[in-house]
Amino acid sequence: MLGALVIFTAPSLWAANSASIKGVVTSGARALPGVMLFLKGPANKRTTTDSKGEFLFSSLPGGSYTLLAVKSGFSSEKLNIKLQEGKELKLNIKLKPAPQRPLESKEEERKVAAKGVAASASVDDLSAAPSKPSPRKKRSMPMSARYGHKRMKSFGRPVTGGLYPGEPPVSSTEQYVDHGVRQWEITATDRLSTFSIDVDTASYTIARRKLLSGVLPPPAAVRTEEFVNYFHYNYAPPKDAPFAVHMEAAPSPFEKSLHILRIGIKGKEAKGKARKPVHLTFLVDTSGSMHSADKLGLVKRSLRFLVDQLKPGDTVALCTYAGYVREVLKPTGMDKRAEIHQAIEDLSAGGSTAMSSGLELAYKLASKNFRKGSVNRVIVCSDGDANVGATRYGDMLKSIKIFAKKGITLSTLGFGMGNYKDHRMEQLADKGNGNYYYIDTISEARKVFGSQLMGTLQVIAKDVKIQVEFNPKDVKKYRLIGYENRNIADRDFRNDKVDAGEIGAGHTVTALYELQLLNPKASFATVRIRWKKPTGSKASEKAYPFSKSKMKTSFKAASADFKRAVAAAALAENLRNSPFKESWTIEKAEKIAKESLSREDKQEMGLIELIRKAAKLMGKK
Repeated sequence: MLGALVIFTAPSLWAANSASIKGVVTSGARALPGVMLFLKGPANKRTTTDSKGEFLFSSLPGGSYTLLAVKSGFSSEKLNIKLQEGKELKLNIKLKPAPQRPLESKEEERKVAAKGVAASASVDDLSAAPSKPSPRKKRSMPMSARYGHKRMKSFGRPVTGGLYPGEPPVSSTEQYVDHGVRQWEITATDRLSTFSIDVDTASYTIARRKLLSGVLPPPAAVRTEEFVNYFHYNYAPPKDAPFAVHMEAAPSPFEKSLHILRIGIKGKEAKGKARKPVHLTFLVDTSGSMHSADKLGLVKRSLRFLVDQLKPGDTVALCTYAGYVREVLKPTGMDKRAEIHQAIEDLSAGGSTAMSSGLELAYKLASKNFRKGSVNRVIVCSDGDANVGATRYGDMLKSIKIFAKKGITLSTLGFGMGNYKDHRMEQLADKGNGNYYYIDTISEARKVFGSQLMGTLQVIAKDVKIQVEFNPKDVKKYRLIGYENRNIADRDFRNDKVDAGEIGAGHTVTALYELQLLNPKASFATVRIRWKKPTGSKASEKAYPFSKSKMKTSFKAASADFKRAVAAAALAENLRNSPFKESWTIEKAEKIAKESLSREDKQEMGLIELIRKAAKLMGKK
């Protein structure tokens, strides 16, 4: 294998008498996150590249090693390494994309996915994530296979039925993206951590659906920040700004030498007259793959509930796509609510999928009904299983981005399992400056379109970036927990041409950091937020230093909100097979979740139930 080049060896920075291997994995000119690396020799270890494509194996004895780099959609690379005691070896590993042609039909897509190969528009980034192993394979696998290339083709465990009555076993054509796991950053060499906010929650509800069906979710389906942000936090609203920033820190319950920092953002709430008129265009996938109670059946119930939350002055249009596109309902006001309900109820599934043509019709309707100063949004309801070739898909994303700049945003609602395309649904919402939700029950629809309606639909700030600066005198190292696919280069924090996330009215955003502090009593960090007004192009920026008064003397003294966020993150770290799950154990996650119960809240009780389900499926007590 000639895909990796040794750059140089130098004395280890991490330990005087042990060696280390660090490096970066790239393909062409871009870094590759989510590459799995397996080290065998005097010490056997595994890790995953972070959002920058970087990895680190530390505290290694000297000797001969074999290093294997694996990522679905790429040819694997195997290196034989001789590591000298007390030295640091730096590697630049280059992976080549596996030969593959764009896919144009569902039948082709399923055939390729059945072989465990990614099948989507962006074939370099997607990894097939089947939830059911082939019947020929045994459930019990040796560790070498469980975390190796075969494991990437066979996430989860067999399941005889789904969450809904009569639901068939989960098939093998679901697709998710493995964005890797962020590793430790040494503050002396990189004091800045920059990322885009994320208020999506689809990952949590997908995992919940899987766990309640008796199967572990694919690790690539788990995004830790979406687990954390699924829950309600009692942040005080802002007084004279689009949002308020709240910080809290406490000693880690996982490692005595570490601390955890929580950063919370609360968006300005829109109440009464402050609520803008809403003009929605529903685009519903009515292809054959949507023909089940948890797909089109749940779509109908969800949209009917949403319509009931609207008020006079709001409008709804409806169109569908399958083998052909159809305008079902022109923009209609709430004085004809019964007509809207009937149009939704009359929807039926059948035919192939033509998502791009459906979006063209949806934007045509939305453009005709466009009202300046109002909420103009397209809402796509689908399982993401669309007949879209690589070129057409790229053009579609570009068009969505153009319409978003003009004021017509796009949100996606995901439904169903078996052939679900998570990354596609997430990408559509990201480009459309909207939200991505996964609806597994009518209760989830009520949560999204009930109390959260204005946050779901009304944007109060766009292109919101967060940059945290840690003081090297006070912080030895840090790691952001999650947000791997929301990474922004530090140099682009003030580059207003770089897109970022949006905050809706009343929305909360939470981020967690794990820290090794040199001085816990210091004001060790400054949080900077940069944003634009919903219709503006000029960005504003504000800095928020960490106050020493926000440091708790113990984890027990931390707030219930703080503990709930940590428990949700710990569950996610275990479900995604993070290397940090060795300390962030599922047993500790349950204990912390119990401590966070401040009231009889169904969401909080649901978190404890999911932790117990996950522990059982993992074979934990």
